[in-house]
Amino acid sequence: MADGMYVSMNGAAARAAQLESVSDNLANAQTPGFKASRPVFQSFLAESGEAELAYPAVVRASVDLRPGATMVTGNQTDVMPDPGAFFAITLPDGTQGFTRAGRLIADATGLLTVNGRPIMGQNGQAVSLPPGAPWSVDQKGAILSNGLEVGRLALFQLPPNVERVGESMLRLTDGGQALPVEAKVRPGELELSNASPLEAAVQMISAQRSFDSSMQAVQTYRRMDERANELGRVR
Repeated sequence: MADGMYVSMNGAAARAAQLESVSDNLANAQTPGFKASRPVFQSFLAESGEAELAYPAVVRASVDLRPGATMVTGNQTDVMPDPGAFFAITLPDGTQGFTRAGRLIADATGLLTVNGRPIMGQNGQAVSLPPGAPWSVDQKGAILSNGLEVGRLALFQLPPNVERVGESMLRLTDGGQALPVEAKVRPGELELSNASPLEAAVQMISAQRSFDSSMQAVQTYRRMDERANELGRVR
């Protein structure tokens, strides 16, 4: 009985992890540049090697790098890179991150940022503008201020092994390497989340039902164990 209970508990824990991932996707369905996470399930045999005892678990959450929908804003400081290309940014811990969120903002010092993080130029340095000066971005990723190019956005192609570290920020994992890529950007447009609200809602209902079934199985095995113990005492 205990083996069945443990299998059911593992199933409930795996579905709880899936529910957390789906909830995050649903909450960010309108976040520019957001990339949905997809839980990866795996089953493990018991130490005894019994094939009928397979313990399910979520081993990792992969990131779906497919592009999201396009929103036309008409703002020339909103930019969307070509499919498969990512901007380079500096993460809060000082390491390099990547994003497809393209709502660029110059802070009071002239530092060009996206979601509050400095965006990197092709020279490997953060792009900085003359404070208060008008600026725009052309299709080649050049940052123009008063008719002069003051920087050019760096664009990279990412491997599959990435993890999300913010609503729309990614970083490499497992020794992955980002490759510089020649790509263009589209001023006046933003890429939205690639998480579909309808898909996320359906997944949430399915995961919740599976979680409830696993918890019901746990309760059933518990009652069976209690009755087995009672019969043992009667005898």
